[in-house]
Amino acid sequence: MSFDLLVKNAKLPDGRERIDIACRDGRIVAVEPGISGEAGRVIEAGGRLVSPPFVDSHFHMDATLSLGLPRMNESGTLLEGIALWGELKPLLTVEAVVERALRYCDLAVSQGLLAIRSHVDVCDDRLTGVEALLEVREKVAPYIDLQLVAFPQDGLYRSPTAERNLVRALDMGVDVVGGIPHFERTMDDGARSVRALCELAAARGLMVDMHCDESDDPMSRHIETLACETQRLGLHGRVAGSHLTSMHSMDNYYVSKLLPLIAEAQVHAIANPLINITLQGRHDTYPKRRGQTRVPEMRKHGINVSFGHDCVMDPWYSMGSGDMLEVASMGLHVAQMMSRDEMRYAFECVTTHPARAMGLEGYGLAPGCNADFVLLQAADTIEAIRLRARRLAVVRRGKVIAQSDPATTRLSLEGRPEIVDPAAYAPGK
Repeated sequence: MSFDLLVKNAKLPDGRERIDIACRDGRIVAVEPGISGEAGRVIEAGGRLVSPPFVDSHFHMDATLSLGLPRMNESGTLLEGIALWGELKPLLTVEAVVERALRYCDLAVSQGLLAIRSHVDVCDDRLTGVEALLEVREKVAPYIDLQLVAFPQDGLYRSPTAERNLVRALDMGVDVVGGIPHFERTMDDGARSVRALCELAAARGLMVDMHCDESDDPMSRHIETLACETQRLGLHGRVAGSHLTSMHSMDNYYVSKLLPLIAEAQVHAIANPLINITLQGRHDTYPKRRGQTRVPEMRKHGINVSFGHDCVMDPWYSMGSGDMLEVASMGLHVAQMMSRDEMRYAFECVTTHPARAMGLEGYGLAPGCNADFVLLQAADTIEAIRLRARRLAVVRRGKVIAQSDPATTRLSLEGRPEIVDPAAYAPGK
């Protein structure tokens, strides 16, 4: 039997060791020990971790790499970021957005990030970002699954042409219905926007992903309406609430009612640890709130939680590198998820969980799945997060599209080892 690619002696996220992965015609055809046969290329994993590709279920690609245009966010707040983006929007060109987005996609591939859901602002009547990212989606399709969300950044009703523009964006081919109910002028308008947007998605057979309750206000409770509308319209499994940071400030009694409603409606939750810890609690002195939503509690209720990167070098966040392991690391620290089981769960929050939220087909490490995966310089998923492990090989449809040498350091110390490999410090090694 012959294969296009054969990976030997891999460790899998579920703990299986000395596993081979055989690929043919862009698909995984076998995952088991001791696969024999000829292959166009053989990769010796050497007991290192092979994972399905990283997935970012919440990003803003129309704004990425725009840091400093037209100025910096001096306060570091969410609202100044929104205001700054409003200043930048009239200056955007399709060509510039495409160029920055493609550069970011290069970075993403180098990090083993092969699926991204990007919100794209529809409050610019020119729909510059929409036009640009539709072009980018087509260009990167051979190596990244890019899903686009029609996002009314300035409010569906607060911005006079947002509702019309959102429909225009969907007609142009944008995949998902977005919203931002907490940014409407009133709570009533916010709830009304949730109902209207969910009805639009139901009528068109689309998914929904709303920026929901990205606030420190415990009375921002649009996730309740989102769960209710999901239930009413039969959108189970097709709806995501992103951020949900107000839940960090809600009283426990109300949350004890809310979490079962979210679980019952099968609404996905998307936290954005790097951004939530940066933008929330800005009005606090001390004690300061972390702002990230209640991830461990959601896990106990069976809610599908994923972590998004959200921003990289843009009006809201001046850092970021496209590394979903950095996102997972921040997520588990902020949530104080420090048991071994919880840390493994954090890895799932940047792989299998966002893949489920996005409805990705053929995702995983099983026969029949797309031959998409990453070889990491790590012994297991916990070590991958601890080290932000080097991506030694990134595979898309059975072809290596990115590779790196292992990260090692040469020492010149008498009586000490010549080479230090950070992955050799895993427990038990």
